[in-house]
Amino acid sequence: MTDYQSRNDIQAVPALIALAPAEGQAFVAFNHAAKRTDGAIPRKYRELIALGVALTTQCAYCIDVHTRHARAHGLTKEELAEAAFIAAAVRAGGTLAHSLMALRLFEEAPPP
Repeated sequence: MTDYQSRNDIQAVPALIALAPAEGQAFVAFNHAAKRTDGAIPRKYRELIALGVALTTQCAYCIDVHTRHARAHGLTKEELAEAAFIAAAVRAGGTLAHSLMALRLFEEAPPP
């Protein structure tokens, strides 16, 4: 993490939740549901999915937490590498899809 972001910033989460308790508690409940261990998806794969999303959203905190949790639940370096490339390909696909929309909007716009 850069000097601008610090691993210690995460310690301010309770203070943030206290400032907006209804929203903060709802977020925490949703986050806990996503991390549950009694679902059809095993914890290793839940963490791998979370890591893939974190890589595409580029959230340093999420990358940190989910990399460590996925490793603790058996993730290998090879699986991490494959997940990184899958996430990159999906993100690139989104760019392609949005470029198609931009091309259509360009064609629909009146000429200058």
